[in-house]
Amino acid sequence: MIPSAFKFYKPNSIEKAVSIMKDFGDEARVIAGGHSLIPVMKQRLTDIKHLIDLSAIKELKGINISGKSISIGAMTTQVELITNENLFKSAPVIREASLQIADPQVRNLGTIGGNVANGDPANDMPGLMQLLDATYKLSGTNGVREVKAREFYEAAYFTAREDDEILISISFDAPIGGYAYEKQKRKIGDYATAAAGVILNVDKGVCSSASIALTNLSDTPVYCYEAVGLLTGKKIDDNLLSQVTKSCVEQSDPVADQRGPVEFKKYVAGVVINKALKRAFERS
Repeated sequence: MIPSAFKFYKPNSIEKAVSIMKDFGDEARVIAGGHSLIPVMKQRLTDIKHLIDLSAIKELKGINISGKSISIGAMTTQVELITNENLFKSAPVIREASLQIADPQVRNLGTIGGNVANGDPANDMPGLMQLLDATYKLSGTNGVREVKAREFYEAAYFTAREDDEILISISFDAPIGGYAYEKQKRKIGDYATAAAGVILNVDKGVCSSASIALTNLSDTPVYCYEAVGLLTGKKIDDNLLSQVTKSCVEQSDPVADQRGPVEFKKYVAGVVINKALKRAFERS
C-alpha cells in the first residue's frame, strides 16, 4: 500500500509548524511517532497533502520535574517515559502503563503526544492522563491555551484541539497513593480489550482520595466520577470494591468488534477494574 502524494515539512520551531498548519488548514497533519497516521495514509483512508514532521522541534521534548509538578514534552517517546528514573519515582503508574503499550519497536518511536492527541479510544495514554488529571497545552495561531484531559475528548477521533493547533506538552501533579494499570489484550502488541487505571490514597484503611479511568470501553476514555464518589471517605473492603467495580462497568459503553461482543467486554472490564483496585489498595 502506497499513500497518495504529499509535501513533507520538518520545521525546527513550534511557530513554524503552526504557520504551516495555518497555511494549509485541513489538508495538513503533524506526524509524531507515526504509528496511527502512517497506516491510514497507506490505506488512503485520509487525503493528506501536507505532512509536518515534529521531530526536529527541541521544545517538544523532555521531562521536567519540579517538586510535585511534572511536565512532559509532546514528542517524548514511550521508552523515555519508561527509562526516566525521576519520573518513575514521582509517577510510577506511567511506567507501568507504558510497558504495556504495543512492543519495544513501537515504544522506541511512539510519543506521548501522538498517543493522546488523535483521540483514538483504544490508546492507553488518554485514559492515563485523565487518571492523573493532566492538563494539555496547545499552541495555535491564537496563542497558547490549556485544556484538561478530562475535557479534551469529545468522541472517537474528535477532540477539543483546533485544526491549527499542536499539542506541545502535558502537565500534572505527582499522584499520591497506591496505583495500578491493568490491561487485557488478545496478544502482544494489540490494543486493549479493556484496561483500567486506579490511584488510591488510603489512611488506616479509609480512602481519602481516589481516581479511576478506563481505556477502550467507550468512544472516549471513561473517567469514573460516580465510582470515585463511592470510594472517597469509605473504609475499603471487598464488598466496597465490588460495588465500585460494578459502578465502573455500568458507566462503560463498549461496542462489539473483533475483540468480542459487548457482554464479553463488560465482563473483562469488571475483571481488570477489580484487579486494578485491589493492586492499588495493596500498594497504598
